[in-house]
Amino acid sequence: MRKIFFIGIMVVLVSACGTKKRTTYSKKNSGTTTVEKNRTDDTGLYPMPEDNGRFMEFPIASIEDYIDTFSEIAQFEMKAYGIPASITLAQGILESGFGRGELTLKTNNHFGIKCHTGWDGPYALHDDDERGECFRKYNHPMYSFRDHSLFLTTRSRYAFLFDLSKDDYKGWAYGLKKAGYATDRKYPHKLISFIERYKLYEYDTAVLQQGYVVEKKSSSGRFKVHVVKEGDTLYSISRRYFVSVEELKELNALNDNIISVGQELRIQSNKIR
Repeated sequence: MRKIFFIGIMVVLVSACGTKKRTTYSKKNSGTTTVEKNRTDDTGLYPMPEDNGRFMEFPIASIEDYIDTFSEIAQFEMKAYGIPASITLAQGILESGFGRGELTLKTNNHFGIKCHTGWDGPYALHDDDERGECFRKYNHPMYSFRDHSLFLTTRSRYAFLFDLSKDDYKGWAYGLKKAGYATDRKYPHKLISFIERYKLYEYDTAVLQQGYVVEKKSSSGRFKVHVVKEGDTLYSISRRYFVSVEELKELNALNDNIISVGQELRIQSNKIR
C-alpha cells in the first residue's frame, strides 16, 4: 500500500502514536514527487508543512490507503483538541469520498467546510445543497485537518461534544448530526459504519493508552501577543498560529476583518502536553 511520509517528525510520531512508522514526507504535484521541509511553529503543536503557495495533489487509491495516509494526523489532532481520531477519519472518508471526491481534488478540503462569515482565505465554488456554494480551499490537506479541529472547538454549538468520553465515537457521531454539521439523517450511521468496519476506534485507544488528557480552553489561559506587520491579514495570522479567524476576532473584540500595522492582537496559546 502506498504511503505518504512525514519528514522531520518521525521520532515524534513513533513515540507518540506507536501505530505506524514513517521516515519521510513526500507529496505529488502534477505527476512529480518532491519533498518539502516542515515548519516548526511556535505554539507547541506538531510541525506543519510549509505553505509555498503551490497546490499539492494527494492521489488516494482506496479507503485503506486514506486511513494509512492520515491516521497519524487524526491522532495528533485528538491530542491537541480532544476530537476522537476515529471521528476525524470517518468524517474525512465520508465528506471527501476518501480523498477522491470532486471538491476535495480541487480544494484539499476533506471535511466539506464552507467559507462562512470571516473566512478570507482561498476558496472554490462548488455545487452542494445549492449551486455555486463557497468552500474553503487549502494548498495542503494537513491544513484542512487542522481547520476541522478549529471549526469544532471554536463554535459553541459543538461544545457539548467535548463533555463526552474521548472514546465515545457513537455519541460524537449522533452529536455532530444534532449540532447541525450535516443534514443527512443517516449521517451518524454512516460514520459509525466506517469506524466499526475499519476499526478506527483503535486509533482512539492508542492515544488514550498513553494517558493524554486534553485541557479545555480557558479564558484565563496563556496568551501570545502578535504585533501586526505590513501585509498581515487575519487569515495569514490565523494560519501562522493555527487558530481560527473567528477566534481571533472574538478574543480581540473585532467586529470586522480590518487590522492595522502596529496593532497588538492577543492569541490563545494551546499546547500538547
